[in-house]
Amino acid sequence: MASKRRQECGSADGKRKKKSCPAEAAQFGSAVEDEQVKRAVKEAWSRRSPYSEGDLELDCFPFPHCIIKNFLSSEVFVENLQKELLGLDFHEKSNDLYKFKQSDDLKKRTEPHIAGLREGLFGRFRSWLGEVLGVELEPTVDISCARYEHTDVLLCHDDELEGRRVAFILYLVPPWQSSDGGTLDLYSINSNFQPQSIVKSLVPSWNTLVLFEVSPVSFHQVSEVLSKDKCRLSLSGWFHGPSLERPPRHVEAAVPRSPHLPRDETVLLEWVNPAYLDISYQEQIQEEFEDSSEIQLKDFLKEEKFREVSEALRLTEIEWMRKGPPNKRCYEAASLDSLPPCVKACWELLHSEAFFLLLSNFTGLRLHYLCPKKDEEKKNKQEDGGATGSSTDSAANASKEKEPSIPVCCGEVRRWSHGSYTLLHDGEAAQAEYALDLVLPFGCTDWQSEFGGLTCYVANEEDEELLTIYPEENSLALVYRDKETLKFVKHINHKSTSAGSSPCRGFYDFSFVYYE
Repeated sequence: MASKRRQECGSADGKRKKKSCPAEAAQFGSAVEDEQVKRAVKEAWSRRSPYSEGDLELDCFPFPHCIIKNFLSSEVFVENLQKELLGLDFHEKSNDLYKFKQSDDLKKRTEPHIAGLREGLFGRFRSWLGEVLGVELEPTVDISCARYEHTDVLLCHDDELEGRRVAFILYLVPPWQSSDGGTLDLYSINSNFQPQSIVKSLVPSWNTLVLFEVSPVSFHQVSEVLSKDKCRLSLSGWFHGPSLERPPRHVEAAVPRSPHLPRDETVLLEWVNPAYLDISYQEQIQEEFEDSSEIQLKDFLKEEKFREVSEALRLTEIEWMRKGPPNKRCYEAASLDSLPPCVKACWELLHSEAFFLLLSNFTGLRLHYLCPKKDEEKKNKQEDGGATGSSTDSAANASKEKEPSIPVCCGEVRRWSHGSYTLLHDGEAAQAEYALDLVLPFGCTDWQSEFGGLTCYVANEEDEELLTIYPEENSLALVYRDKETLKFVKHINHKSTSAGSSPCRGFYDFSFVYYE
């Protein structure tokens, strides 16, 4: 049988010479070999109409995709292919969008069944697919192997990258049910060509190939793997060719910002731990913050106030709204009009004039007109007669300075639970600016880092994390970021719902951003 491993690889005299085993030819199933089926699929694809025949199914909702069962005709070939793939070295891949293990590029692998499949896919099958689509597909080889195991995930994206025309996935999985997770979820879109909701979920199955056109609307995800003992093994990649035309990218409306609310220092005395109102302690905090651009202030609110807000956040009267679209974010934010009085009061504290001044004292940022500029601060600390430059020079310099901007902020009350996350995206990078981030979590006493929900800071276009903020009860996190620093919240996995005898169901936080 052609698909069995050949035993003789290397020289006959037993000397160790580098010589690859010849590739085993991959034979495709009847759905691919049948000329009549090919013509029917081509016609249906051009008309964007569904078609089904034997092991092949074409569906055009929510975007054109094709499922071919028994893709490879030889079961022995598929089993040997699986063995070769499991013997590869896999590397942990993890960022805002995904978490799974991936092999190196399979372009030059010499294992006989990997090589045979590669030659078949990017040879005869590429020709078949090009005829079906009516386009000239390039011979570019773009293929790798992925292992998704417990809690691994690939969140919502469209696969668009220059040159990619058709995406494919070949599943080599054990018997699989939707309850195991790891489904390929397809999204509908709204009028702005943004993903809206999952309308179809494809359950992986052994020796099944799924392919779809890469387009501005081909939004999909690999849902979180829930099985603790199954491995979702797959080969995936892209056939390259002319890209489909893309409409102008949708630009989200800017989040409204507002100046501080007129509240005096009595609001601080009512809410804030007295230790943080001590001027000398504020100076220590500022020194530490200026060294690292971040700080966490533990036990920030008075204990009774924190407990009151924590309990109120669990009330059913709060109206929670899902924030999307899912290629950018997925969490819930409270409608401010539905907040219980103590929660609304806490939100107003973080928005108050007194709190802007307190943040200025913590950080040295000019978030209040009473906060001196750095140059003025240094000058005031110098002894009389020690200043450099004349008063004329100072006046001239002052006349060149721009009118001071009014500090503003935006904020929301958020609820995080299984499946919540935020993603980095092009729009965020384009609009990045200097800002002070504030996060104050509630209800995360038993939260563990392996659940996700961590706030991660990264340099633009880099995967390496610069800073990670962990949810911690009543711990005020302050982070100052520049134009090249972006942030995201890691996907919360289902471990958060099944931890110990008292399951965690998520947590809440107040999230504010302040601008000088």
